[in-house]
Amino acid sequence: MAQKPSIPKGTRDFSPAEVAKRQYIIAIIKNNFEKFGYQPIETPSFENSETLMGKYGEEGDRLIFKILNSGDYLGEIKNILSIYLDSVFTNVVTQLSFRVNKQNVEDFYEEKIKNISNLSFENNHQEIEIIIDKAYEKVLEKLVSEDFIEKLVEEMNGKYSFEFKLQNFYSDELKNIILEEISSLKSSKVLNKNIYKAIQDCESCDISDSEVVKEFIERRVFRVLGKYFTLMESKKLTTQISEKALRYDLTVPFARYVVQHQNEIEFPFKRYQIQPVWRADRPQKGRFREFFQCDADVVGSKSLWQEVELVQLYDSVFTDLGLEGVTIKINNRKILSGIAEVIGAKDKLIDFTVALDKLDKIGEDGVKKEMIEKGIAESAIEKVQPLFNFTGTISEKISKLSVLLFESKEGTKGVEELRFICDNVTSLGLNKSILDLDVTLARGLNYYTGAIFEVAPPKSVSMGSIGGGGRYDDLTGIFGLSNVSGVGISFGLDRIYLVIEELKLFPERVTFTSKALFINYGEKEAFYALKAIKELRSFGIRVELYPEDVKVAKQFQYADKRGISFAVIVGENEMNEGKYILKNLNSGEQIVLDFNSLNEALK
Repeated sequence: MAQKPSIPKGTRDFSPAEVAKRQYIIAIIKNNFEKFGYQPIETPSFENSETLMGKYGEEGDRLIFKILNSGDYLGEIKNILSIYLDSVFTNVVTQLSFRVNKQNVEDFYEEKIKNISNLSFENNHQEIEIIIDKAYEKVLEKLVSEDFIEKLVEEMNGKYSFEFKLQNFYSDELKNIILEEISSLKSSKVLNKNIYKAIQDCESCDISDSEVVKEFIERRVFRVLGKYFTLMESKKLTTQISEKALRYDLTVPFARYVVQHQNEIEFPFKRYQIQPVWRADRPQKGRFREFFQCDADVVGSKSLWQEVELVQLYDSVFTDLGLEGVTIKINNRKILSGIAEVIGAKDKLIDFTVALDKLDKIGEDGVKKEMIEKGIAESAIEKVQPLFNFTGTISEKISKLSVLLFESKEGTKGVEELRFICDNVTSLGLNKSILDLDVTLARGLNYYTGAIFEVAPPKSVSMGSIGGGGRYDDLTGIFGLSNVSGVGISFGLDRIYLVIEELKLFPERVTFTSKALFINYGEKEAFYALKAIKELRSFGIRVELYPEDVKVAKQFQYADKRGISFAVIVGENEMNEGKYILKNLNSGEQIVLDFNSLNEALK
């Protein structure tokens, strides 16, 4: 049976017409980047995991696509786990020497049970459960024993050769999970009739011979280890099976690039980058798992004139794309820090900003609920109530913030930075975009330290942000190069495409199709046509020959579907005279030309 062709969710194929429209947008963005003095670079599609992890906050880290190392790492881990469980069970059962019979039950567990074979399940459920739970407790206690783990590790490292060592599985976290499980045994009601029957049937046998009991205890041990492996998935286990990850954005790889190539760079360094990124997000309209970012950043300068210029760059691009009414939202991370400080929630800054950033998505009540869940006091939330209905002109909003944050040194500095940027942008003026101060703007990325930008499409379009960025004072510091300030913005190509498409702003002809199609009348005519085609292409004119000698109507139909405006007709008479018939496929008009005239007509 043939496989049904498909692509992963959150990805797309692009037709020639769609690619042409995307390239139209990219060309305008690229032209403006270069007009503003930015230089192009490219970085690999994947980075070392350590380069990306921990740079985007907890939510961002979960959206990073990790790449499995080559080799059967998962199979190897399963083998180790199997050996581990087998060793645990064998050692524990041997140590317990648990024989269920009339004589040693009382001795071993100090229980007052004289004749277990005569106990009925219904009347003595509790007593039998105590026996099983005690066995299980001893299994777990054995797991907690550091001596046991050390001996087991030593034994396994001597017996087997693994890159993935057993000690990577064991930690205080595992011990805590086991201790929690032991403490929950008192409320355990797990005994069933099969277990009871197995005990009854085992009058004088080794409990390890009872598959029912063995499976019962092993399954419960496996459950404990399962909790631990789930906990460790994004920690030790992941680092063993994945050392690389697809890039989440272009900013962190750029910071890595700057540090790695610092001796080759002239600061301040202005770069632009247009490449795809990947995020394990839930696909929806305007949100994809693979998409392009178009970034412009400058590093090595703390001047706020850079922020002013970046607002102008946004406006220049959207003006050239014909987009009116785009809103460039601005805020400052220092203001958010100041607000958190003023309300007494400075230690909850990240939780506060992440929740506040969701105001447009989940509303005021949703934001308040999330803040409370994150441990922010209701009294603190009441102090920021004005932020949920923060209106007025930019100047009025800045004045309100000055009053709210006058006790915060950091908050006051953020207000002054905003005032400088907004006043100068207003004085210089924007063409088609609108600048707005949005105090709830709190992009959830960990590295912004100053200005924060987010771009909203015209209000007539229902779409998320189409751009964003901000100031990061020491992003390169995580890679060993301190005190290198940077600021940058990003254009969301895919969403911009959807906005322009919805507003019908693409030019009529953005497709890169051929200017003319040479009609194929046969071998001699095709060769004559190809000589002309070769010359025309040398002048940069896009032309092509229909490959088959088929009915002329079919060839004209092909040209129409391709959006080709002209057809060049060459028959025996034209070849003898060195002429060409040029037919306008839109009007139907046709004229006879020599090569030079044909060249001029198709330019």
